[in-house]
Amino acid sequence: MYDKLEIIKKRYDELSGLLSTVEVIANQEKFRELSQEHASIAETVSLYELLLSVDKDIAESRQIIGENADDELVELAKMELPERQAKKEELEAQLKSLLIPKDPSDDKNVILEIRAGTGGEEAALFGASLLRMYTRYAERHNYKIEAMSSNLTELGGVKEMILLIAGRGAYARLKFESGVHRVQRVPETESGGRIHTSAATVAVLPEADEVDVNLNQNDLRIDVFRSGGHGGQSVNTTDSAVRITHIPTGVVAVCQDEKSQLKNKQKAMKVLASRLYEMMKEESESELAQNRKSQVGSGDRSERIRTYNFPQGRVTDHRIGLTLYKLESFLDGDMDEMIDALTLDLRQKSLAE
Repeated sequence: MYDKLEIIKKRYDELSGLLSTVEVIANQEKFRELSQEHASIAETVSLYELLLSVDKDIAESRQIIGENADDELVELAKMELPERQAKKEELEAQLKSLLIPKDPSDDKNVILEIRAGTGGEEAALFGASLLRMYTRYAERHNYKIEAMSSNLTELGGVKEMILLIAGRGAYARLKFESGVHRVQRVPETESGGRIHTSAATVAVLPEADEVDVNLNQNDLRIDVFRSGGHGGQSVNTTDSAVRITHIPTGVVAVCQDEKSQLKNKQKAMKVLASRLYEMMKEESESELAQNRKSQVGSGDRSERIRTYNFPQGRVTDHRIGLTLYKLESFLDGDMDEMIDALTLDLRQKSLAE
């Protein structure tokens, strides 16, 4: 571990020097790139320097105990030694955690997709509840939200909704949301007061940069058609909706929310690129998973990950067995306690591996 930390410290010192050079300061793109790398390892270097200082203190305490004839000084050193050793263990644990390979997608923006599952109109209404939950969560973290595509029911339910959630670390926080979300409640459409169970599926994709996916225009089939849906002056009047198909993989992205065909095409391209990037990422992780105990950082969209039980006011995450009795605030975007627990669980599994 010390060898790895020493390499990181040397890189940090190198970056500190580069960031003060005229050449780098004049090149804004390079300056931003190096600044981000510098900031990403600053905490590791700071803790490593503190660890070296504690190591030095421990060595001094042991030297005093072994060589000094002054009983009072030896007694003091014996009292300090356990505290310093405990501090060393604490720092080593923190550094091991920081040395876990970071998911390269963690800092990316998110393409978040919500789709109604089993349960008819009630599933769509639950989809609307999830949409509000993620919207409120994004607002709490000052993330920007942009609707990419929507398909709503007459009662305001969500058949399908695709959002772009933009902000540093958005994927790191939201990647655990991929999977099947189950709700148990008395539906608004139920007159007999019976509790129904329905579900919605959430998919969380890291937004793909141009360098992540190289889209060959010859591999794309672009179709335009008239929008369909509820309301809107341009609905069903112009061929503004766009469907883009990636021919080699069969992956499709559709956007019809904008009045402008060009804007719909731009949004559909962004969704398509992110879906292809996620496909590439899953293939890569699948290969790595053959030699690992768990597939870190990925969400199986067919897995039931969470239950929202209205009669008991609880939300339960089945992956880590955590139940929170604060359903109302959770659906209002107060999700950090759950996400922090999922992050810690992932970190502990990674350390064990």
